[in-house]
Amino acid sequence: MANKVYPSADAALAGLLRDGMMIMSGGFGLCGIAAALIKAIRESGIRHLTVVSNNAGIDGAGLGLLLQSRQIHKMISSYVGENKLFAQQYLAGQIELEFNPQGTLAERIRAGGAGIPAFFTRTGVGTIIAEGKDLRMFDGERYVMERGLVADLAIIHAWKGDTEGNLVYRKTARNFNPIMATAAKVTVAEVEHLVAPGEIDPDHVITPGIFVQRIVHIPHPEKLIEQRTVRKRPS
Repeated sequence: MANKVYPSADAALAGLLRDGMMIMSGGFGLCGIAAALIKAIRESGIRHLTVVSNNAGIDGAGLGLLLQSRQIHKMISSYVGENKLFAQQYLAGQIELEFNPQGTLAERIRAGGAGIPAFFTRTGVGTIIAEGKDLRMFDGERYVMERGLVADLAIIHAWKGDTEGNLVYRKTARNFNPIMATAAKVTVAEVEHLVAPGEIDPDHVITPGIFVQRIVHIPHPEKLIEQRTVRKRPS
């Protein structure tokens, strides 16, 4: 079996990147993002990207770095409200946006990973979300058809992984990462703790290694906070 572990984020992405590709980027806000891989994509200089992510990071961090460098052509997201630069680019017509209700976005990704080309949901019926889409009646209710998503590349973050690509996520950093790992032609995972096969209890594996083609060990990832809120100390 080929070695899945690469010495750096740049090396893990070598030969995979090209202009115009679709990339799924795990994370929710800045929690569980593949920060090192995002920076490597920025350094690669590829452009005209379609990025599938719950949000577009924040100004100066996460996917916000790819917005700064104007490498993103289109976002498929459910929430982009934390990023002023994104709002500026969108209102100026410099970037496309395909809005999805958050549950619909998650299901589009899950469906893509499960080989389901489309599904019907009531969410969004009667709104601009449903404009131009196939509408059908089921049991007296109107549903809108949504397409599954399959990307050229998924970049994900895991708390622990073994050298075979079996992954464990930590708490809310799990978010979109597991489903994106299944819904791309190639999945590259950055992991905080890299261990030997057999060191992870099989019952604890969330993403089986069959879905992960490349791994990079990032033992001390940068972990930023979007909105730092602290409780006042008693006087």
